[in-house]
Amino acid sequence: MEPTYTVTAVRHRSELEQILALQQRNLKPALSADEIRSQGFVTVQHDLTALEQMHAMAPSIVAHHGEDLVAYALTMPREARALAPVLEPMFALFDTLQFRGTPLSQLRFYVMGQICIDKAHRGQGLFERLYHQHRDHFRNPFDLIVTEISVRNLRSLRAHERVGFEPLHTYRDATDEWAVVAWDWASPSR
Repeated sequence: MEPTYTVTAVRHRSELEQILALQQRNLKPALSADEIRSQGFVTVQHDLTALEQMHAMAPSIVAHHGEDLVAYALTMPREARALAPVLEPMFALFDTLQFRGTPLSQLRFYVMGQICIDKAHRGQGLFERLYHQHRDHFRNPFDLIVTEISVRNLRSLRAHERVGFEPLHTYRDATDEWAVVAWDWASPSR
């Protein structure tokens, strides 16, 4: 029997706490080199206060299997940039980029703050379902999602391409090489 999942916007503070627990299990320091290479990883560690403030601006999307939160996709409006100082260079870069000839700063976009699926629930289509719920939930106030992905995170790069993200820019900082990608909701869906 196929597992059943419910994909919705965050509704309760307890879900934010569960997001943090899932995040902890998937940060690079918690994973072996083989897991990082084959399964992917998350880079930024958030705290409950920041997630609560981000959620107040725009709720994140989560997937539940029964009572368990098994996946999340963090919504990070541009107004949330001060909540994660480690991401300030990313936001500053976004201020300089263009999407199809238009400065990003002139477009209605938000940042995918992070997406993560529990190991036991990967391969069930949750990645796509999380992003499609984002589009359904936010397509009126926004036109696109922008995010950056470590180029070493091949699983994530391929998954984002399958959803419909297209590359905008690649750069290297002191920690890694990054691909900036965007998903335009006016483009045909995948």
